[in-house]
Amino acid sequence: IHLPLTLAVTQVVLVASGPRTHALPAVLVEQVLQVREADLDAAFAAGAINVHGENVPLHYLPTLLHEPGGAWQKSGGQRSSPVLVLRSGNTRVAVRVDEVLGNREVVIKNIGPQLARMPGIAGATVLGSGEIVLILDPVQLAGSGARPGHVANTSATAPAPAPAARIATIMVVDDSLTVRKVTQRLLEREGYRVLLAKDGVDALEQMQETRPDLMLVDIEMPRMDGFDLTRHVRGDAATSALPIIMITSRTADKHRNVALGLGVDAYFGKPYQEDALLAAITGLLETRNT
Repeated sequence: IHLPLTLAVTQVVLVASGPRTHALPAVLVEQVLQVREADLDAAFAAGAINVHGENVPLHYLPTLLHEPGGAWQKSGGQRSSPVLVLRSGNTRVAVRVDEVLGNREVVIKNIGPQLARMPGIAGATVLGSGEIVLILDPVQLAGSGARPGHVANTSATAPAPAPAARIATIMVVDDSLTVRKVTQRLLEREGYRVLLAKDGVDALEQMQETRPDLMLVDIEMPRMDGFDLTRHVRGDAATSALPIIMITSRTADKHRNVALGLGVDAYFGKPYQEDALLAAITGLLETRNT
């Protein structure tokens, strides 16, 4: 039985900024604050807002999205405006929006190849009104180049902003939709960008457009299994050094030995321990970047 991606559902928080409605994954939302206008403008000037003793970078959602006219706007006479405190892994950001519209369970729609490569867009959905709404990850958006505070001063004396840390991209290759979505949630919670492929052929096609920094690969898949996919990746000079972690229900030594012989960097049996997998991912990415 093949279940299309359109059957995947998730909980989101709908927010309004200017004329647009956006959705944020509810799992990222730590709390929603109502901040007085004077305090909000002071926090914007400082580039961060104090949340329980911690200074959290403050952003305005339209600015993160580089929308026309997306510069910080005063709250138009309102006494307060909503600020969402978001957490992904160890990263926290605060995002000011114009209005919080509430929680909703939505069906995730495929956004297609044009938007799949853009960081910070987790998917899209269609509301009951027919409005198409993007599901955003503001934590990734904040890490992709936007920075809190005033619009950059373009004068020659203005210091250049520090480059934002690059977000690692991990491709999950598994024919099980459930495994793909569960692994995606785990990785996105840790701040990674995630690509999903249903088998080896799908993975190779996507890699023509976007090359991941690391791959999580199952063995048994239709059209092209994990062993053949690993052979293709290792046989291409452009991807021969790409870290590959194999995650499979095939835990016998013969399968493990074949995988390691093909050049797989790590081998995990299902179900895997999340902490052990995340530690392996971190270690391989750090080794690749040194």
